[in-house]
Amino acid sequence: MSKIERCAVKVTGTGETALVFLHGYGCDSSMWRKVAPAFESRFKVITYDLMGYGQSAIEHYDRARYSTLDGHAEDLIDILDELDLSDVIAVGHSVSAMTVALAANRRPDLIAKTVMICPSPSYMNDEAYTGGFEESDLLGLLDILEVNYLGWAADMAPAIMGAPDRPGLGDKLTESFCQTDPDIAKHFARVTFLSDHREDVKKIAQPTLVLQCRDDILVPDTVRAWFDANLQRGEQVLLDATGHCPHMSFPEQTIAAISAFLKPAPLR
Repeated sequence: MSKIERCAVKVTGTGETALVFLHGYGCDSSMWRKVAPAFESRFKVITYDLMGYGQSAIEHYDRARYSTLDGHAEDLIDILDELDLSDVIAVGHSVSAMTVALAANRRPDLIAKTVMICPSPSYMNDEAYTGGFEESDLLGLLDILEVNYLGWAADMAPAIMGAPDRPGLGDKLTESFCQTDPDIAKHFARVTFLSDHREDVKKIAQPTLVLQCRDDILVPDTVRAWFDANLQRGEQVLLDATGHCPHMSFPEQTIAAISAFLKPAPLR
């Protein structure tokens, strides 16, 4: 079975340049349904499910391979190679922004630009960095997931969405979390919240757009400041949006920001 089949890859659009979208923790490729179609007239649009999520071949989930984001980065590389693509624009939401960073560093021939939506290179505070959470907080969170994943998902998904005036969006994210295999969700949570990819982000040589939101319970202002100081060729935009999932809750603003970043430079 090819990686395209394993990850339920979908290809739409007619453009020469490819735009690939990677979803975040607890989600699947359907989370791009309000954003990805807007690019189909200009780009070849690729969406897929991370291994263990959505319509992916869950029987191929290997806990050793996916014990770090390296396994997911290799999946992205394999998919792009199987599709015989190059100079792709890679868009990653949340933890998948770090997967995009890893793939971009390993294969600059494959990835020409990166877009990161609500990323964090590390959620854990240390002496020189404020990621938003103490180590004890993150370990406590993982303990809760082990005991009551579904209860955690029901409580946390609406807060992560950050759109209390539209509870249906929080319900949609809760549904996605609860449809995920609990063992895989617990495993990937440990990878997501305990990883540190600050050095990987610093190495990105490609032009990079970072989209952040107000009132994101997972990404504090200090993380936005860190990106400003550490991206080689970065452009950071604070959307007129709240929460951690603007591609779902504020798709128009998300589309506009990505479109502006991808617009060809004016001739001089």
